[in-house]
Amino acid sequence: MQIYYHTDQLPAFNRAVITIGTFDGVHTGHAQILQQLRQEAARIDGETVIVTFYPHPRKIVRGGTAEVRLLNTLKEKIQLLSWQQVGHLVVVPFTADFAEMTAGQYVKEFLLERFHPHTVIIGYDHRFGKGRLGDYHLLEEFSRSEGFELQEIPVHLLDAVSVSSTRIREAIAGADIATANQLLGYPFFFSGQVMQGRQLGRTIGFPTANLQVGSPDKLIPGDGVYAVEVEVVDDSMITLTAPDTLSSVSPWSGTRWKGMMNIGMRPTVDGRERTIEVNIFDFNEDLYGRELRVFVNKYLRGEEKFNGLDALKAQLAKDKADAMK
Repeated sequence: MQIYYHTDQLPAFNRAVITIGTFDGVHTGHAQILQQLRQEAARIDGETVIVTFYPHPRKIVRGGTAEVRLLNTLKEKIQLLSWQQVGHLVVVPFTADFAEMTAGQYVKEFLLERFHPHTVIIGYDHRFGKGRLGDYHLLEEFSRSEGFELQEIPVHLLDAVSVSSTRIREAIAGADIATANQLLGYPFFFSGQVMQGRQLGRTIGFPTANLQVGSPDKLIPGDGVYAVEVEVVDDSMITLTAPDTLSSVSPWSGTRWKGMMNIGMRPTVDGRERTIEVNIFDFNEDLYGRELRVFVNKYLRGEEKFNGLDALKAQLAKDKADAMK
């Protein structure tokens, strides 16, 4: 997959078949849209092109005051889309000036002049241009006058995508990892840098990596204890070339370590701020300053306050046994 961050440096696409969207989560519903994209490109012997925006348009349109919690960071979204047999991904900088383009300017100066599409695949509810005044019907008018094809994403599929995205966010925030992972089609994951902690875990036999998530927009699971798998991030190992066929092989090829994670206030040790701590099983390397990617597999229990460190240690031993199952 080729990735572009500047629309003034795009190549001349061959019979480009384009779809536009945020694709947050790149979940099972999105996968069906991308299948439609690939099938149409194969039919006309064209190239697949996804257009997405960064930062999220709501952050710009609402003056930077909108609180946006996303399933994926930009880097994560790129990694997931690279797994979907898409030829090109264009990450458009969503700026205040871009938001001021009229709907007509958006079609003429952005869509047509930059991409020269053969086919545009878009949902009936797609809105664009200043004030979100552009819609599918305007694109229909331009498709007739400018000679590109326009395909509508089926209503039932578009509605399913919207419902799935909302349900996934609610499930993750509410620690319903089973539902989230089923709708995503892969284990929910996030990355964080290992920071210096109080090192209490090692005194009771359960040393933890204290993680600081870099993106303030990244959605993090609700408080509790989870069974997880962990990779030490080495981006040189990320596969940005799609496999020949879609399969259950992930776009990452690093070694995964089993472990358990606690998210919360650590009431037993009088915690004063929300922390993310991961205990990696059978692992004793120094991780300070490194980035870990955490795959959240299952919710085990809620956070509790125990009567001292001995009681906490006994519960952690049980948590480890449950996680290993």
